[in-house]
Amino acid sequence: KGLCCCLTRCVTFVCSCVDQSNTRGTVRDRPNFKVEEDVATLRKAMEGLGKKMKVKICVSCIQKLIDDLEGDTHGDFEDLLVALVKDPAVHDCHEVIKAIKGAGTTESTLTEIFASRSNRQIKALSETYLAETGRALIKDLQSEVSGDYGKALLILAEGKRDESTHVDNAKAKADAKTLYEAGEKKWGTDEAKFIDILCHRSVPQLRQTLIEYKNISKKTLQESIESEMSGDLEELLVAVVKCVKSVPAYMAERLFKSMKGAGTTESTLTRIIVSRSEIDLLDVRAEYKKLFGYTLYSQLESEVSGNYGEALKTLCGQDD
Repeated sequence: KGLCCCLTRCVTFVCSCVDQSNTRGTVRDRPNFKVEEDVATLRKAMEGLGKKMKVKICVSCIQKLIDDLEGDTHGDFEDLLVALVKDPAVHDCHEVIKAIKGAGTTESTLTEIFASRSNRQIKALSETYLAETGRALIKDLQSEVSGDYGKALLILAEGKRDESTHVDNAKAKADAKTLYEAGEKKWGTDEAKFIDILCHRSVPQLRQTLIEYKNISKKTLQESIESEMSGDLEELLVAVVKCVKSVPAYMAERLFKSMKGAGTTESTLTRIIVSRSEIDLLDVRAEYKKLFGYTLYSQLESEVSGNYGEALKTLCGQDD
């Protein structure tokens, strides 16, 4: 079907050697990549899906392949494969579109994405959104989110967080004092102060602010937010604090919650595992085991099945 002339990139899931990658992801570029061979593998795999054949999954960032996957696969497995072949910015863009589409807004998805992404990632997301919809992301978000939650989310969605690596200890102490006086020390909470500091300061600066806050309060900043606020704003600012401390730990917790209880939230599993697979999924795995006492792989084994489950486990990889 002419896939060969279109394909530009392909990665394979080589679980036996993922730790040799120069990133902390579980997916890396394939040595001696030959496009024709991977196209043939993909075509054979897709043609055999209906016969329950063992699938070896390769991915490529090309619309033609997405069309074929959508025609030959279904359900969660289709969603996973299509997510894998998209550019990360395109995948984030489509997740945001789904979150704000229709009658309701999925704030948890917006919170996860905008609390955890870098300025560069948010800029790429915004550019993709404009190219695909013809509208500015900020403008569409303004019509979907409101109140203090909306104010905080819109600041994050601008992708203008300070990225300096320099830490000003005096400023960290001043910010910690401001936050303490805006929350625990007063009757009522000055949410604007929390939003301004947590959504604008650099990550290294905020890490020092967390330390300084604990020095002047009996609580951590996260505990203070949880006791002083509620609803979507609380969830967003807590997510920011968690990502300041460790994005992999935050993602591990999100994965755990997506599999906790009677049902599994496959959309969250797919989004996080795909988005971190080429960045830091090895670290997410390590944090998951540290936080919950068992491996992410073992939890996936008990929660997901079929081709979808096999693909997720292949992406995840087993701990040594």
